Formats: sequence, structure tokens, C-alpha cells
Amino acid sequence: MEEELPLKKKMSIFIKIVIPILITQVAMYLMTFFDILMTGRYNTHDLAGVTIGSSFWVPVYTGLSGILMGLTPLIAHYIGGGKKEETRPSVQQGLYVAIALSAIVFTIMYFAVIPSINHMPLEGPVSIVAGEYLIGMCIGLIPLFAYTVLRAFFDALGATRVSMFIILLSAPINIFLNYLLIYGNFGFPELGGAGAGYASGITYWIVLSIAILIAWKRKPFQQYSLFANWEKISLKKWLEILKIGVPIGLSIFAEISIFSVVTLLMSGYTTETISAHQIALNFTSLLYMIPLSISMGATILVGQAVGSGRMTNAKHYSFLAVGMAIAFSFISIVILLLFREPIASLYTEDPEIIALAIKFFVFAAFFQLSDAIQAPIQGSLRGYKDVNMTFIVAIISFWVIGLPVGYVTAKFTELGPYGYWVGLIVGLTIGAVTLSIRLSIVQKRFRIMKQS
Repeated sequence: MEEELPLKKKMSIFIKIVIPILITQVAMYLMTFFDILMTGRYNTHDLAGVTIGSSFWVPVYTGLSGILMGLTPLIAHYIGGGKKEETRPSVQQGLYVAIALSAIVFTIMYFAVIPSINHMPLEGPVSIVAGEYLIGMCIGLIPLFAYTVLRAFFDALGATRVSMFIILLSAPINIFLNYLLIYGNFGFPELGGAGAGYASGITYWIVLSIAILIAWKRKPFQQYSLFANWEKISLKKWLEILKIGVPIGLSIFAEISIFSVVTLLMSGYTTETISAHQIALNFTSLLYMIPLSISMGATILVGQAVGSGRMTNAKHYSFLAVGMAIAFSFISIVILLLFREPIASLYTEDPEIIALAIKFFVFAAFFQLSDAIQAPIQGSLRGYKDVNMTFIVAIISFWVIGLPVGYVTAKFTELGPYGYWVGLIVGLTIGAVTLSIRLSIVQKRFRIMKQS
């Protein structure tokens, strides 16, 4: 008979898992947040350059690193199913995949993205800063991807506090390096926006070093002997990881890249408009860390429950995730509507940019609820290892429907640049509804499989 935990106990477990993830995600995001904030305080051209650079960096990095997120449900199923011996080979092969992905991203950035930026209709200083920012970020590619593998290992075991500890140590270092390299303090070179990229690249090496030390020396991770008896590259293991990871990575890329494409489409507007858009996007992305963290917690707990055959628990964790995210979305809406001007003023003192950002925040408030539904459902589906449909839904809702709606609204109505945000709202809403239906189908299928 399936072991049924009381709802109160499930809620306690969920919160215990999610809070460290949230702190970790916020701390990681604060690196980008302070890149934008501190560069904005430097000058407008450097802010626009970092905006354009990150618009290329974020979708490419998050999409390919999303492939490595396939390790989280994979290891969670091993742990839930009592197959701990499978963990070490999966992590080692994941590290090999991380190195391969690092080489791919570097090639894309250096030989495709940076040259293409030079041909964009940007003011001269903006394109230079964007390219140099990306070069700085590339310094940290290998440690960033390798850390993603180790984090998947920690999180799948439910040890989400470890990732929190690592990032809380590293985030202040990144901010301090920004202070040195953006502004040229204490005799360091004044690199402006490019300094933010180099600061992040250096910080990622520190993050990986701490993660390796913990996985190697600390209990209970020592028992897995992650760095002993290294195996040769196994195409079978790579395929096992990629089978789950590639659809996850592609769905993340499809979702994240739509925001970046919108930013690039705005390159035809003024530098002030680009900066205001980025400010609104930067802060709403910070708010998104809540549903994202809940989503990651759902992947872990649903994955462990499914791996051990506890389908009722898996279903309840899915519902808890959606309910918690919706509750927090209303708080986000209130923050965006009531504190728009003070938030915009944190980023810049330019009154024109502040006025534009305030208007963007109104549109951002409209897609908070859709985000709150879509994110935890995606996490739950990953826990069930159901990842292909998420990718298909992302392509249709964002690229087939959302982007064309945004383009038409921006070009043929008086909304102008705000029209693109209308498209984002439409895409997110369609995605939330469709994925809700998909989760119901998957849960029913697993319940039937359990009974048969």
C-alpha cells in the first residue's frame, strides 16, 4: 500500500526544500541584478551594452545548462528507487557533458554572437561594451556548467542548503569584483560594463572550487565518491542524460530567448527605451525567482515520489507547488503596481528612463499569475520525466503565437515597444493553460500504471 503523508507534513517538507533553493536563486540572480544596477550607475551606454550582451548570453547559457538540469530528476529517481550506485557514474558523465557544452557555447559566442553584435544598428560604444562583456563571461563557462552538474546532485538528494551556502559565499565576492572592475577602484582597470562580465567569470571559478570541496569532503556526499574511479566517456549515459536534458534545455531556451529577442527587436528604439525595458525585465525576473524555486522543489519531490512509486504524494506535491506560486504572484502584482517609481529609481537617476520603466512595470504585473501557474507545472512534469510536451508548448505559445502578437501590436498600434510585452502576456497565458491540461493527463496516466 502506498505510504500517504499528511498534508501538513508535505507542506513542511516542501518549504524545507524550497526556501534554500529560493535563497540560492535570488543570490545567483543578484549577480546579474548588480551587473545591471552597478553598470547603470556607471553610464547609460554601458548599461545598454550589458543589456544587449546579456540578451545573447542568458538564452544560450540557460538553454544549454538546462540540458544538465536533466540530472536532477534522473538522480532523484535513483535516490527514490534505492539505486544510489547509479549516482556517481551519472555525475561524472554529466561533468564530461558540461565540458562539451562549454566548448559549444564559447564557439557560438566568439565566432557568431560577438561578430553579429558589431553589425547591429547600435551606437558604437554600446556594441563594444556588449562584446567585451561576453568575452569576460566566457572565462567562467567551464566552472559554471560544471557547478550546474554538482548542484543537480546536491539538489536531487534534497540537500538544497548546500547550494544556498555556496552562492551566499560567492555573491558578495562578485559584487566586490564589480566594484573593482567596473569603476576601477583600488588601482584596478576601469572596464565599465565589460568589468561586470570579467567579475562574473572569475566568481564562477570560486563557486566551482567550493562545490568540489564540499562534495569531496563533507558527509553525506563522501559516500558517493564522485571523484573516484573515473569512468570513460559513455555514450549510453550521455544519451540517458540528454534524453531528459535536451527537451528541458530547449524549452528553457524557447522561453528565455523570447525575452531576449524582444530586447533585440527594441534595438530600433532609443537607448533610453532599451534601458527602461531592461530595468523592468531585470526586476520582474528577480520576482520570478519565487515560482522558479517552487518549480525546482517540485521537480525534486515529485521525482523522488515517482521513483519510489508514491504517486499520490507526487500529485499532492504538484498541487502544493501551484498553490504556493499563485499565492506569491498576488504579492508580486502588488509590489509592481504600488512601488514602480521607487524600484525604477534604484537603477538610474535619468528621469526619462524612470518614466518609461514605470509604464513597463504595469504590463509586467499582468503576466505574474501566468508565470506562477506555468513554472511549478513545468517543474512537476520534469519530476515525472515528462519533458517533450513542455518544449512543444513553449515553441507554440511563445514563438508561434506570442511573438507575432507582440510584433503586430508594437508595429501597428500606439503601444509601440509596450506591444511586445502584450505578446509576452499572451504567450505566458496560453502556456499556463496548456501545461495545466498536460499535467492532469500525465498524473492520470501514472495512476493507471500504478494500479495495473
